[in-house]
Amino acid sequence: MHRLAGARTVLRPGDALFPQALRDIPRPPKVLYVLGNPHALQEGLAVVGARKATPYGLGLARRFARLAAKRGVAIVSGGAKGCDAAAHEAALSAGAPTVAFLGGGCDMPYPAQHAGLFERIAAAGGAVVSEHPWDAPPLPQQFRTRNRLIAGLARATLIVEAGLPSGTFSTADEALAANRDVLVVPGAITSPYSRGANRLLYQGATPIVDDESFSDVLFSLFGCLKQETFSEEGAGSDVAKGRSKHDNSLGPLEAALAAEPLGLEELYSLACKHCGSKQPRAWLMERLAAGEKAGLFARYPDGRWGHCA
Repeated sequence: MHRLAGARTVLRPGDALFPQALRDIPRPPKVLYVLGNPHALQEGLAVVGARKATPYGLGLARRFARLAAKRGVAIVSGGAKGCDAAAHEAALSAGAPTVAFLGGGCDMPYPAQHAGLFERIAAAGGAVVSEHPWDAPPLPQQFRTRNRLIAGLARATLIVEAGLPSGTFSTADEALAANRDVLVVPGAITSPYSRGANRLLYQGATPIVDDESFSDVLFSLFGCLKQETFSEEGAGSDVAKGRSKHDNSLGPLEAALAAEPLGLEELYSLACKHCGSKQPRAWLMERLAAGEKAGLFARYPDGRWGHCA
């Protein structure tokens, strides 16, 4: 057991600090064990996605969590690997409160390597929360029931990446059951990592296609004023992405990977068309290495290469 550092509070539905939003959901919790600041349990934006996330999913979790956090919106998630952790980290970097709901007790953090993240959340004015006693083990079935708390505390749930099948779907289901909005970032229809997200869009979820559409939703949900926004890399800036404005050598490869992730066989075919007098494999490896160094490309868990968000 790892006893996390931070102030501790136990809340029950009759307590003044027990969030009203969680009183109104189906199967409201009977008790909340809160590490950190109980005042952080305010209605916010849930940002969730794949644990085995691609660079695309991680980048978008950071991007939209940061945009919301900079407008003072609390970020709610589940503390898991991948998109959840990226969203919490983005909120911390923006100086906004973030809330992590755990599947087990707060002194049995899962994943264990996120104990430091949870302590930083608590120290920064956020909260790490569970409906299970401090030392309760994180049992598999508790993660799905935990998702109703993530969706319930949020006015909307943003799904940045989800495959099929996907545990992220249960959070979307819980959001709908609690009469909350479901927002989804679309992905390439050829990507297995986006099939679940795209399916939710087909079923009627609100698409988030750019910063402007996201700002419109934030204004509708929270009354946030629109601002000029840029990604942390400096959207539209070639220099900020690690390359000079006159460097067009990555053009064909960047355009192809921006459309969809590609395997080495497909990339080799592309190299054959654009390598000129160079050997295709050398041309390809040189550009993949340059793009990876510049933060433009990354290798996905299944071995394909894709564009970073």
